[in-house]
Amino acid sequence: MAEIERYDIVIAGAGLTGAAFALAAAQGGLKAVMIDPQPFDAQLAPTFDGRSTAIAFSTFRMLDALGLGEALRPHACRMDHILVTDGRRPGAASRSASPAFLRFDAEEIGGRTGGEPLGYMVENRRIRAALAAAVTRAGIDVRAPASVARVAAEAGRATVILADGSVLTAPLVVGAEGRGSIVRRAAGIDTIGWGYGQSGVVATVRLGRDHGDVAHEYFLPGGPFAILPLTDQRASLVWTETTRRAEALRTASDAAFQSHLMRRFGDFLDGATVEGPRFVYPLSLSLAERLVAPRIALIGDAAHGVHPVAGQGLNMGLKDAAALAEVLAEAARLGEDIGAETVLERYARWRRFDNAALAAGFDAFVRLFSNDIAPIRLARDLGLAAVNRIGPLRRAFMQEAGGATGDLPRLLRGEAVV
Repeated sequence: MAEIERYDIVIAGAGLTGAAFALAAAQGGLKAVMIDPQPFDAQLAPTFDGRSTAIAFSTFRMLDALGLGEALRPHACRMDHILVTDGRRPGAASRSASPAFLRFDAEEIGGRTGGEPLGYMVENRRIRAALAAAVTRAGIDVRAPASVARVAAEAGRATVILADGSVLTAPLVVGAEGRGSIVRRAAGIDTIGWGYGQSGVVATVRLGRDHGDVAHEYFLPGGPFAILPLTDQRASLVWTETTRRAEALRTASDAAFQSHLMRRFGDFLDGATVEGPRFVYPLSLSLAERLVAPRIALIGDAAHGVHPVAGQGLNMGLKDAAALAEVLAEAARLGEDIGAETVLERYARWRRFDNAALAAGFDAFVRLFSNDIAPIRLARDLGLAAVNRIGPLRRAFMQEAGGATGDLPRLLRGEAVV
């Protein structure tokens, strides 16, 4: 029989959320191990993840508090302005602006954020590299490639058996391995959700002129189309198409893809050329019915997978990680069993409503904007114009998007876990 290895926490998943949680748990004095089927170094390859993420200003405080700020800042592009426009057809970005628009400016809430931007755009591969370096510095155990074969909750502990026969035991197992979470299935936690019949087409482009740290989002009948600023006069281009059209773009020649791209951009930014590979990601909603089970807690996409319309998916996951780490560190300080139901329920209460409300809000937002029905278009255009004219409401939206509302974990206030 394999020797049993003991930890405080076994984390299934060494992606962005899992690695951030491991760092937060270590900061709280807990010994964790991460398990992931992908070689850890493979996550650093440019072809592994072509996405870029809008990191809310409060979430960037968390990354700073975990020691990632210095590594990320050279690759983080400020978003000082966000312009949201209701468009009608491809090429909307090159036409005159619709009267239905909403403009957010960081300077409006600068007094509350200490001059921080609305957020930062960072390529996922840069975040992965910073996390990997920090995990190595912290001496956190990583088993990769390795996969979880079985999880069993027992009195006082959970046992995790890996595919290679290794046996790990800990008071708590955390599922951070995405929408197909093995840990979630082992806990018997069901999900609710649906597909949108859409996919997000993602590419990095070099622009003909400076973007001015402005993020543009156009809502077209087929789905949102975003131009998000990156460092070095580049942008992350994300547009939503039907799955059939997105798959056609995946297999199109470089010339055909560039042609389609320019139909979208037009003269908007003096031309744009694709740099690096393009990626296509299917879009769906997935929400776990529970966040915890005996000896098990879920964070990130294992708990909730949302439409990227507002760019909040990773921010939600990192807030989960911060909240869970804080709850566990406080329980350990008080001498409690960190995997006990009473402890895990504190985490669930903290995050349950926020996750469900945001998931429902993003779903409603997608359905409201991804159509061209005249009465609905009129209502949403009036809504955009109204919000744009009401300063307090506009500022409230910015605070919410920045993740600075509600009961924030210490990390999101820029403080250490303990």
